[in-house]
Amino acid sequence: MTAPTATFGEVTDRPLDLAAHEAAVADRRAGAVVSFQGVVRDHDHGRAVTSLEYEGHPSAERVLREVAAEIAADPEVYAVAVSHRIGPLAVGDVALVAAVSTAHRAAAFAACARLVDEVKARLPIWKRQVFADGTEEWVNCP
Repeated sequence: MTAPTATFGEVTDRPLDLAAHEAAVADRRAGAVVSFQGVVRDHDHGRAVTSLEYEGHPSAERVLREVAAEIAADPEVYAVAVSHRIGPLAVGDVALVAAVSTAHRAAAFAACARLVDEVKARLPIWKRQVFADGTEEWVNCP
């Protein structure tokens, strides 16, 4: 009998901790842990970015946990941990952290990529970018 799959998902205004996410997916059966950090960069489409702000819909954490559970349902996946930050962020801050454990590296890389792609596609969080010229832009905003 195998241990149950663990999942963790959180939307928070606090800094994200990669090591905590990796620890959350630790599993004695795992031969691979793959993690990802989405970091605020200083540019977007050739324009200098000075800061940004993420704003989340009240359903964001529920959706994040649903995505984590879907990835965790893969029989090759042992555990999933994912968090997205909201509020004001500076260049270099971590906006998204994801970690996945599996028996083998190929499955871990694939599952982590699916996790990040699904979070980016489905999470009701919008980003306001502030550019060096003083203009701003909302991304993923309906």
